[in-house]
This record gives sequence, C-alpha cells and structure tokens, in this order.
Amino acid sequence: MPIKYKALLNVDLGEAFGNYKCGPDDELVPLIDQANIACGFHASDPLIMMNTVRLCKEHNGFGRREMKLSPEELTAMVIYQVGALKGFLDAESLPLSHVKPHGVLYGMMCRDYEVAKAVLLGIPKGVPTFGLVGTEIERAARDLGIEMWAEMYGDVMYSADGMLVIDRKKKPWKTEDVEKHVTQQLITASATATDGSTVHFDMKDYPITVCCHSDSPGALEIVTAAKAAIDKFNKDYDK
Repeated sequence: MPIKYKALLNVDLGEAFGNYKCGPDDELVPLIDQANIACGFHASDPLIMMNTVRLCKEHNGFGRREMKLSPEELTAMVIYQVGALKGFLDAESLPLSHVKPHGVLYGMMCRDYEVAKAVLLGIPKGVPTFGLVGTEIERAARDLGIEMWAEMYGDVMYSADGMLVIDRKKKPWKTEDVEKHVTQQLITASATATDGSTVHFDMKDYPITVCCHSDSPGALEIVTAAKAAIDKFNKDYDK
C-alpha cells in the first residue's frame, strides 16, 4: 500500500553516561524531527537526560542482550523510565510526544505479544508509540487502543520475514546505500532483505517515521543521507 503521509525522521539520543560520550547528538538534533531520549536503563543518566531534553528544546524539538522479565516487571520499568523523562520534560515545559522502546527489547516486542503488551501498558494514556508493522507491537497497540506510528529504518537491515537484523556491533553504511534503503521503503513500502529478497510492508493508514541511530559508525553522515531521502519524498508528496 502506498505511503499516505509525509515522513518524519527520528533518532535515538542521549546514550552517553557520565564522562563517556556516545554519538554526535549536538550535530544530529538540528537535522531531526523526533528524538528518542534514553532513560537510564538502556543507556544515559539523569544529567545526560536533562541536557538532552534541553538540547532538543533549543532546536524545537540500548541494550544488545535479552533480559527475561515478567510482564509486571516490564510494565513497571517503562512507567519508571517514562516518569523520569516526564519530570525533565515538565521542568522545561515540554510535552511527552511519544514512547519508543529500544534495542533488543524492541525486537522482543516484535516477536512476543505478551512482552509487547506489557511494555505498552506502561505508556501514559494518549501518548503514541513507534513500531514495526506486521509485528506483535502492531497487534498489541491495536488491542490496547494505543496510537502507533509505523517505523522504518535508515541504518538497519531487515530479514526475509520483515524483522530487524540487530547487530551486537554496528556496521558502517555508505551514504548512497542509506539513501537507497530509505527511498525504497518510502516509495514502494518495501525493503531489500539480507538474503536479497523483497520484504513488503502493509503501512495501512499509519503516520510514518524513519529511525536512525546516534551510535552508528558515521551517524552524522547516515542521518544527513536519510534526511535527504525523506526531504525528497516529502517534496514529491506535495506535488
């Protein structure tokens, strides 16, 4: 199904900890539409969270291993982390625009309905989430009445079954490959999988957002290339 809306660009940010920097956040924020701010479990700490919120305000604006947690623990940890972020947003008079699960937890939600449901139950009422179409995130969001934005990826490949291929250690991308990858998804609602097959996505009537990562090698170049593809799609959309 053709894409019905203009696309936005989101990036995972604030993944530093203490004196350890992770990603060129200062350079990335002016380029993006939506920020996914790490809340201390996957990465980040209170000071990094506060500074990332302030950085996003100036411009208008991750785990790699599975953890076996009960549904109650999953819901509680989301409420805990979102509550912390909400405190920093309130201090800057900013709204909570969305909640985006991250890393391996996102992959677990794609595959496991109970995990997806437990995580989404921790999201405040009226706040949308981002998710991959055709997965258990989509089914759980629909069942719970939670608005979902369909998420595509600029710097992650897909397997033949439409799932994300998450590498323990991220690999660099050529900018021309990023533009081609994003453009194919936006124009055809499909992607070339790691085995060379074509994966088709049923985008329905969802708003669209394209995700890139601040901790990918060459993140600034990747985000710039993804933005170029998105801007061209949105410009053509207006014609």
